[in-house]
Amino acid sequence: MKLLIKFVFLSLLALQARAELVIEITQGKQSAIPLAVVPFEWKGLKALPENVAQIVANDLGRSGYFNSLPKSEMLSLPNTEEEIFYRDWELLKQDYLVIGNIQDDKRGGYVINFKLVDVNTKTILMNQKLTGGASALRDIAHFMSDRIFAALTGVPGAFSTKLVYVTTNRERTQFNLSYADADGAREQNIFSSKQPIISPSWSADGKKIAYASFESGRSEIFIQEIATGKREKIASFKGSNSAPAFSPDGKKMAMVLSRNGNPDVYVMDLATRQLDRITKHYGIDTEPQWMPDGKSLIFTSSRIGKPQIYQVSLADRKPKRITFEGNYNARARVTPDGRKMVMVHRNGDRFHIATQNLKTGVLQILTTETQLDESPSVAPNGSMVVYAASVGDRSILAAVSLDGEVKFRLPSKYGDVREPAWSPLLK
Repeated sequence: MKLLIKFVFLSLLALQARAELVIEITQGKQSAIPLAVVPFEWKGLKALPENVAQIVANDLGRSGYFNSLPKSEMLSLPNTEEEIFYRDWELLKQDYLVIGNIQDDKRGGYVINFKLVDVNTKTILMNQKLTGGASALRDIAHFMSDRIFAALTGVPGAFSTKLVYVTTNRERTQFNLSYADADGAREQNIFSSKQPIISPSWSADGKKIAYASFESGRSEIFIQEIATGKREKIASFKGSNSAPAFSPDGKKMAMVLSRNGNPDVYVMDLATRQLDRITKHYGIDTEPQWMPDGKSLIFTSSRIGKPQIYQVSLADRKPKRITFEGNYNARARVTPDGRKMVMVHRNGDRFHIATQNLKTGVLQILTTETQLDESPSVAPNGSMVVYAASVGDRSILAAVSLDGEVKFRLPSKYGDVREPAWSPLLK
């Protein structure tokens, strides 16, 4: 059953936005954990600016790891441990319960108390008190979701992260680089242009975005601070400047330059702007991505006639082919633990998202219901992949778990969405 959740975005300039994403959960885990997030008690005179409990329920349900019980099916609505009638939740076959209340802190802020309860053992697994102002309530809700997700799965939650992506109107006369919460809420515009914007990439600290812009009539690479909007052009060499990728330590950037006539992979020292050429081949080398240890890069190359993925050590500069299944593998991204690689893989006449074990070489196709899939980006906890997909005559964002069991879509009602990039875990 599809769960539809609508989010209205806010623009960077606090003007009412016209964009809207609709999250559609199309497939969840067969073994999803039954969990109920009971509406939190609030005794204030005015309505809360955010429904904290609902955001938590949506976060956990959207992950696919949990089956979040709707309020309409709850037999009781406890807000304290003493009010829990465990038989209600046993009848509903719920494994876990989240209860809580919100109070006014008398200074214009809020105090949120919540507990995570194990229904089967009748024990409190988590008991926390959080505080924040009205503008922080959504962040607090995502933080709560992260903590609950980690406690029950052993994997860090990624609900407090961000997505950056490019939107364009149907006529492709306006391009917007935007970012939003991982659930699609609170969209903010970073940069707009009448020319294409491609290949956004996050810095390791989540404070900057690098991207290639065609605003001058040819591709150039910019770095932009999210907080201030300050832009800096860092690559405008002769020919093409594209595919920027920050190194894990944030000190260097891999990129593709054709300054010598052919697209090759370079690494720039961001402090000195010194360039180091990594590949030199008559084929097209593009789409570099750092391995987590920062000692090597993977990239797409046409050096054998068809796009395949290669890995090159920065020490010996000897590229090694690492994909052999299929005649098209491109746009690879590595999971945070360095064990798997996610990429665009052609299966017949369709392009799908696939994952490959970097040790065994075993390949698994993750997407089959969409086509022309492109631009995969891995969540910083390694649980999900967001990508762009074509559905009908439109481009939307979609996501799939690394095991292929959880799937959801984030189509926009206004124009196309593409080029997604998932932020690192944000502090």
